[in-house]
Amino acid sequence: MQNSSRLFTPTVIGNNTLPHRIAMAPMTRARSTQPGDVPNEMNARYYAQRASAALIVTEATQISPQGKGYSFTPGIYSAEQVAGWRQVTDAVHAAGGRIFLQLWHVGRMSHADFHDGRLPVAPSAVPFEGQIWKVDPVTGKGAMTDCPTPRALTREEIAGVVDDFRNGARNAIAAGFDGVEIHGANGYLVDQFLRTTSNVRTDEYGGSRENRLRFLKNVVNAVADEVGAERTAIRLAPFLTARGMDCPDILPTILDASAFLQEKGIAYMHLVEADWDDAPQFTETFRKDIRERFTRPIIVAGKYDKDRAEWVLENGYADLVAFGRSFIANPDYPHRLAQNLPLADFEGSTLFGGTEHGYTDYPGSQK
Repeated sequence: MQNSSRLFTPTVIGNNTLPHRIAMAPMTRARSTQPGDVPNEMNARYYAQRASAALIVTEATQISPQGKGYSFTPGIYSAEQVAGWRQVTDAVHAAGGRIFLQLWHVGRMSHADFHDGRLPVAPSAVPFEGQIWKVDPVTGKGAMTDCPTPRALTREEIAGVVDDFRNGARNAIAAGFDGVEIHGANGYLVDQFLRTTSNVRTDEYGGSRENRLRFLKNVVNAVADEVGAERTAIRLAPFLTARGMDCPDILPTILDASAFLQEKGIAYMHLVEADWDDAPQFTETFRKDIRERFTRPIIVAGKYDKDRAEWVLENGYADLVAFGRSFIANPDYPHRLAQNLPLADFEGSTLFGGTEHGYTDYPGSQK
């Protein structure tokens, strides 16, 4: 791929040399085989079609049944799921790609229907406004559904969730992944522990900033100890305010987390920027502050185009840029971007659930 743009220069993530700097962001597509939330041949085709990405980060994948919050999302805790994911990694590697699995526990972003009538779990039993995508078992139709007030995890249960992250990482490597990305963003469980608005605990997992960081540190330590720091990464969302996550102390908390992650030597940090209308701006001051503390690879994501991607790379604020929606309708997105070719639009009605349509049937451009 010949191009003078910095986007098309090689870089290194963990043990992986990447040919350019355009990553595929994780995107929930809800097409696992039921029952069992098992990845399948259709998923393998989807990811293999997009193997020209410098790095693929998969859709969020629950580490346990308790970690599930959306219909038809895949898991990484059963033998069948590991075998299903092996089809995906084999297909991506055969096409010359590299792929990390995103490890997920949704916490309170869930519904009792996924847990045999039991409430979802969270650091604290705090009411909030949030919705998940749930399929009606009678009609087969999916719709956004309000989340209930969760119940608080006990300290013993928290230790069990940390072990679930460890086991999920072990299973991911057994399934052939090049590494794992812990989902610590977007209002899910790791993020919930970080914020005063969702975590009002008074024990060692809540209250002070150091206590609120404890869960993140325990999860990162468990995963890195299991599969190696060079195969461990994390996604964070410093400026998220939706889903009851508007925390006045989150930026200093993320900066403290960055210093810990630098010392741990993880493969990369993935920073997701708020991408809805009127969202808080990811300030340049914060970019400088986080780069001072974390000098290892940074991936950024959130409504980037080619010019903005060049800007963030040239200023040293990031090492890769992840694109999400662009990869849905443009499987060969790096080629199209390099050649300034027209981009196709994705069909919004096919984002969650469904068949090959709107998933694997988008054509690649002529090369």
